[in-house]
Amino acid sequence: MNWIRGSWAVLEKDIRLEMRSRYALNMLFMFVLSALLLMAFAVGQDPISPRLQTALLWIVIMFSASIGLGRSFVAEEERGTVLLLQLNVPGSQVFAGKLIFNLLLLLAVNLVAVLVFSVLMNMEIENTVLLAVSLILGSVGLAGATTLLAAIIARTTNRGPLLPVLLFPLLIPLLLSVVHASRAAMADGLGWSAAETDLTTIAGFSGVVITAAFMLFEYIWTD
Repeated sequence: MNWIRGSWAVLEKDIRLEMRSRYALNMLFMFVLSALLLMAFAVGQDPISPRLQTALLWIVIMFSASIGLGRSFVAEEERGTVLLLQLNVPGSQVFAGKLIFNLLLLLAVNLVAVLVFSVLMNMEIENTVLLAVSLILGSVGLAGATTLLAAIIARTTNRGPLLPVLLFPLLIPLLLSVVHASRAAMADGLGWSAAETDLTTIAGFSGVVITAAFMLFEYIWTD
């Protein structure tokens, strides 16, 4: 119970600060809307394949995560609250709170991205449940990797462009699987039978990344 209370305290702090400033939410939503509008203007009335639609959707999601979620620990450095957290909350609780906060942000962005993308790109979703499962599992892995890397680069001088550079090679297996699983949920997709292997890969990737993050975070946090 103490571990849960500590994690909840970190999560509640981040939510309150975000509700006051709305910095991450505004930045994420503006990036998503701008990117999707640019894609819509570039494509025009020309139809694009469901495979390309899902690839473009996840490109937007990945880059929005690298831009917005990377501030989870940078903000602590800027406010000078890192030492306060280190003295009062164990590293695993800090990581759990930050991870859940980033996951909630990413799920909100995903919801907006899918709704806007469906309208602008005429995306035909045949299996809504499969698409939702793919988005949630992919978001868990993306949030886990982003949160860990954000903690690593928070004290570096070039932390702005560094996160996307480190994040993309790590996420290649996740992105390949999640794009294929999302494609199976679209029109003319093969549904659950085609996405089963990819969903297993996504779940395994997310589990390995988060488990490794919990094991390594204490050393990263106290170094």
